[in-house]
Amino acid sequence: MLVAAAVCPAPPMLLPELATGAAAELGDARTACSDALSVLAASRPDLLVVVGACDPDHHGAYPQGARGTFRGFGAGADVRLGEGEEGPRLLPTPLAVGAWLLGRAGWGAAPLEGFGVAGPLDTERCLEAGRGLAAREDRVALLVMGDGSACRSLKAPGYLDERAAAFDAEAARALGAADLTALAALDPGLAAELQAAGRAPWQVLAGAGEGAGLEGRLLYQDAPYGVGYFVAAWS
Repeated sequence: MLVAAAVCPAPPMLLPELATGAAAELGDARTACSDALSVLAASRPDLLVVVGACDPDHHGAYPQGARGTFRGFGAGADVRLGEGEEGPRLLPTPLAVGAWLLGRAGWGAAPLEGFGVAGPLDTERCLEAGRGLAAREDRVALLVMGDGSACRSLKAPGYLDERAAAFDAEAARALGAADLTALAALDPGLAAELQAAGRAPWQVLAGAGEGAGLEGRLLYQDAPYGVGYFVAAWS
């Protein structure tokens, strides 16, 4: 059963060495992520699964010890998803950001795994995947990595879309309230048009949360680069 969850944004710019002169702009987001991770540790899980979007070729499980890299973003440092065998596949970027957050926090509270969810995956399959993750152990925690729309300003990666603010507001409300029904109701088509990469991971979380009765808190929301970033903790 799911006993706790943390929702964090997944931009590589969370790493200060990648943000360079703009590192301070995401300082509050990093602090909120640290606070959310402390909720995971306090839940005493038997397993922590890091969930993030990926392309269809990288869908599926990643073992503890899997390696991720930010070399394509200009940083030489690699990350590992805890200690263990490296594994045959590199972590998708959202999972690598999650591994960096866990390494920064000195995570040692439970074994780790990663799960890449294909961005185009439909809602029912996302919910089904979440149910499967929650059934893995008696006490499962999730670290869910994903961004909101990328269309919040003229300089955003997806340019300005007038629908983006409302989409992000509803996503933030649902994440902060642990509203499973609202998360499951997010429209995959609209999310794709708004480049909201968090939609599929959030719906995996909605499936995992069924029957768990968790309460949520929204710890951070902003769109500093025209992309919606949210941090929430469920317990």
